[in-house]
Amino acid sequence: MNTQKTTNLHEGETNVDANNEKLQQKLSIKQLFKQSLKGNHQDLTKGSIGVAAFLLAVPMVLEMLMESIFAITDIFFVSGLGAQAVAVVGLTEAVLTLLYALAIGLSMAVTATIARRYGEKNIEQADVVAGQTLWIGMAVALVVGFIGLNFAEDILRLMGGSETLIKEGKTYTTIMLSGSITILYLFLINAIFRGAGDASIAMRSLWLANGINIVLDPLLIYGVGPFPEMGLTGAAVATNIGRGVGVIYQLSYLFGVAGRIKITLKHLLIQTEVCLKLLKVSFWGIIQFLIATASWIALVRIVSTYGSDAVAGYTIAIRVIMFVILPAWGLSNAVATLVGQNLGANKPDRAEQSVWRIAKYNIYFLLAVALIFITIPSHIIGLFTSDENVIKYGVDCLRYISYGNGFFALGMILVQAFNGAGDTMTPTKINFVCYWLIQIPVAYGLAKWFDLGPTGVFLAITIAQSIFALVGWLTFRKGHWKLKLV
Repeated sequence: MNTQKTTNLHEGETNVDANNEKLQQKLSIKQLFKQSLKGNHQDLTKGSIGVAAFLLAVPMVLEMLMESIFAITDIFFVSGLGAQAVAVVGLTEAVLTLLYALAIGLSMAVTATIARRYGEKNIEQADVVAGQTLWIGMAVALVVGFIGLNFAEDILRLMGGSETLIKEGKTYTTIMLSGSITILYLFLINAIFRGAGDASIAMRSLWLANGINIVLDPLLIYGVGPFPEMGLTGAAVATNIGRGVGVIYQLSYLFGVAGRIKITLKHLLIQTEVCLKLLKVSFWGIIQFLIATASWIALVRIVSTYGSDAVAGYTIAIRVIMFVILPAWGLSNAVATLVGQNLGANKPDRAEQSVWRIAKYNIYFLLAVALIFITIPSHIIGLFTSDENVIKYGVDCLRYISYGNGFFALGMILVQAFNGAGDTMTPTKINFVCYWLIQIPVAYGLAKWFDLGPTGVFLAITIAQSIFALVGWLTFRKGHWKLKLV
């Protein structure tokens, strides 16, 4: 009797899911786009996987577009102050990369945990995790802020800055490090929203923060109208004000009634066990990011031995690639949320189907990008420089890396699937093997021993990405990630 009831219940759920999927498929792309920007709440563990991915990916793509513009804006306006000011921003950003590693690693853990609790329909515990996340972000920010207030000059000196540069840039570096809580909270609170499926709020917070930064940057740097002329310091003040307003906007949702996550005072009571679990999962996420970052630094170092033209061509090509593939990053972030929520809902098969479905979309997209990059690379690189040598290196980089786009598309989806399941250790191990034990040695060997020069580095990237995707695919198919508890 009970068996019959259970069977009827599952059949009823299946029929409802099928009906929901049919209704969702009737929606036009325009309607879905509007819905994704509004952030209408939807159960991501039911209905069309394609629609769920679209609703998550659109705001995530726009969110990352704003993140990339953040980095460009300061350089654009500061460049008018001269090379010394640009150098200060560059050296400070290099130091902040370590903070980004912490923020991204913690964000992986937060998204995976919130998504799992949300999929389990344990909203109360999701709220608790969100509350503990705020304390963790505060603790890290206090440490970084203390370092910034007391050791800004030493940091710039350690990074190789001249005494003139240190004198000009110490205030900028102090403000940027002291205001690190705005960086951490933007990352961490957006990770909370993504885990709960509230990607549109994450997008709007960065739109707001970036819009304010763009407006205030020239006003405070150059003293337009009633605003004081603050020079380089103005850039730091503008950035922190912009990010700060973005954080206030985020908090208004966390402590308000409109969002999926609603924090109250009881959720802010420190729960050591929850904090330790988040830190445990985030540890490997931090290492994962640092491994990838260190690998790219090593490749730049190899390319730099062939002159500034090679570095310029490589830099332009990589930035073009990273900017154009933003939709792919949006899809991969959507995978993390879908995997986490469906595992929480005890639907591992749907979680796996989500990964393969979105991987297919991602492969189609990046293969189309590859076709363009391989066909007209000189026209693309030529938009950024007229130097023939730089164009030559940039074209080679764009073309050779694009040959591996299909593998890259699969690999990035699988990485986020592991991360979304809370299994941050597996992609960290794969990163270490493919990037440090394969990519760097192969790049050096092809460039130096086989005398291929920078082309050897570009080929090594394609080889490493291909192996990464293959190893990731074989590991993913074993299904151990489905059993991960967070």
